[in-house]
Amino acid sequence: MNPLIQQIIRQLREVQSGSPWMGPTYKRHLDRLNPDLVFTRPMEDMHSVAEIISHLTLWRQETLLKIRTGKGSKTEDCAENWLSNKILRKKGWAKIKSEYEQSLAELVELLEGKDDAFLGEKYYDTDFKGYYPYEFVLDGMLHHDIYHLGQLGLILKLLERAS
Repeated sequence: MNPLIQQIIRQLREVQSGSPWMGPTYKRHLDRLNPDLVFTRPMEDMHSVAEIISHLTLWRQETLLKIRTGKGSKTEDCAENWLSNKILRKKGWAKIKSEYEQSLAELVELLEGKDDAFLGEKYYDTDFKGYYPYEFVLDGMLHHDIYHLGQLGLILKLLERAS
């Protein structure tokens, strides 16, 4: 049985496209976004929507790697952590958004086949340089998504005011 895994999946989906208590989801924010603004930084020291979504995708893909192999490969300092808007423009918003959505679908599919005992199994975290239970990375993934959801909301408010 996997009721704990199902709870994690429910929470990940809720933040993406459900009706969370805290407010708008990624889907709601991204659906209302003017695509012409995805590469715009509202202030010099803030990220663009594309940078945020690309960053989230990298860490979700890293989580997939950890689950599949027992070891990660990226650190906070890796070049892919925050790709520039110049690089992201070449990739295109449709591909960035598609990769983001696909990474969630892959994570959910992979988790659905796991038993709750999996959460206590350990993987090697390259960034934290140690062994941690999978519960650590999955909780972190959810916290990371929620953190950047708030950031995305602020970015969108600033972009709307500027346009």
